[in-house]
Amino acid sequence: MTNNNDGPLPRVSALPPGLADAGTPDHSDPLVANPQQALDVARWRKAERARLLDTRKAIRVADRQAAGAALSLHLRQLIESHLNGAQGRVLSGYWPIKGEPNLRTLMAELHHAGVVIALPIVETKAAPLVFRHWTPDTRMVRGDWNIPVPPREAARLVPEIALAPLVGWAPGGWRLGYGGGYFDRTLAHLSPRPFTIGIGLDAARLNTIYPQPHDIPLDAIVTETGVTLTCA
Repeated sequence: MTNNNDGPLPRVSALPPGLADAGTPDHSDPLVANPQQALDVARWRKAERARLLDTRKAIRVADRQAAGAALSLHLRQLIESHLNGAQGRVLSGYWPIKGEPNLRTLMAELHHAGVVIALPIVETKAAPLVFRHWTPDTRMVRGDWNIPVPPREAARLVPEIALAPLVGWAPGGWRLGYGGGYFDRTLAHLSPRPFTIGIGLDAARLNTIYPQPHDIPLDAIVTETGVTLTCA
């Protein structure tokens, strides 16, 4: 499957000061040895995160809905072609917040097609996420950050396929999230690691996120313009 993101890259903020001599954008070895560079990257990511979230919030509702519908189509095709439809397998989705693409209709369709849907929950601060069973009939409760989640009596599941909302993303499967570290922490904890799919907008593409040792690349990125497989 090919990458359909052929347009020009959006603006990227200037390099963090400590990275001026780091070599290529994906060069990460100096970051391991130099705490100042890691701090510079953290500051740069915070600024980029704020910029990208502001940009996403400014998108018109109709345009956001159209992007979500196109993205859902590409994601469904990826699940059919690369994951054999995922019937009987556990797929973790997410409840959209802050202008994220809305995949709830697709989640319901996948449920009716035999895919087992789970949603992530923060049960313990600064710990890996847990996943609980969801169906279109699940009566949701308010979880962390006031996000609707399945109740505690819903079955706890381990995802084989995981969707990861993206604030920003870069070629190679690199993800810029909200900064809490929950998703990377969860991927590092799960064994075997699920097939992970980043979900975001084409406009959120960056040249790099300056990968750090704790960053875990995703297996695929899906946007409204197409799919990029980053795994072999």
